Amino acid sequence: MDGDRGELDRSVAALVDEYRERCLWFLRPDFRPSSDDEILRTLSAIEKNGDLRAFRKVARLRKWLSRLTSEASAA
Repeated sequence: MDGDRGELDRSVAALVDEYRERCLWFLRPDFRPSSDDEILRTLSAIEKNGDLRAFRKVARLRKWLSRLTSEASAA
């Protein structure tokens, strides 16, 4: 979780791919969140519709995103 923004974006994309059919079926098939707001909405949908494993992954990614955005605003 100590990676950069690109690593976070890749992790979010992997989670979206993993849970697309089960949790994000209502989004277009090529959807990728591109802003922090879209990432948060997507994580919420996965958290709401996923399993315990998804819930834990979402929590980790939320924490990572929060840390990166806090660092950016402090700079």
